[in-house]
Amino acid sequence: MATTASTRRQTIPSGSVRAKKIPESLIYETIDGKPFYRKGYRDVVAGKKTLEEIMGASTLQSIIVYYLTVFIGKFIDEDQFFVLVSEPGVHIDHRSNLSNDVAIYSQAVLPPSSISKKYADVPPRIAIEVDINIDAADTSETSYIYRKTRKLLNFGVEKVIWVLTDARVVIVATNDLIETIDWSRDIELMDGQQFNVGAYLQKRGITVE
Repeated sequence: MATTASTRRQTIPSGSVRAKKIPESLIYETIDGKPFYRKGYRDVVAGKKTLEEIMGASTLQSIIVYYLTVFIGKFIDEDQFFVLVSEPGVHIDHRSNLSNDVAIYSQAVLPPSSISKKYADVPPRIAIEVDINIDAADTSETSYIYRKTRKLLNFGVEKVIWVLTDARVVIVATNDLIETIDWSRDIELMDGQQFNVGAYLQKRGITVE
């Protein structure tokens, strides 16, 4: 999703003879004015892939998002909360536009009258991410995770949850504590409700290489 209001002239630090402009459509998020490009954007600019070919999630990522969405749906009070999926955008300020895989909003913060075609400009109670969707060649994945997490927490998000499939861990971050937990353990999402990614995948016969 494009996340900046104006087009920037960006070049690929690839050492190629001809530097190419990076289309705004390849920007996944902007944090403090810094654009973060979609994973695989270099192949698009090089003409090796189309934008549509890098937009989709893997089957593993998709099944985890499905599991978490269904899990939340079993206990959430729909009179009090909205559960937003499919990369809901979060407009923090004019220099920061983020997205989440799943976001749980209190209707006291995001009432029905605020639902529109625009990004939410208020913080979700819980923000959930499944893997990293940006090209991290010019930064580290750890730096990006902590930078985005801190931005969300400072905005007022109560808890940020990252499910990382390569490491098979879940990072749970609040203003008081950041924990890295094996994804086969029971982990509280909210209000005493616990999820277990590893157990769910095992139950469905899914083996992660």
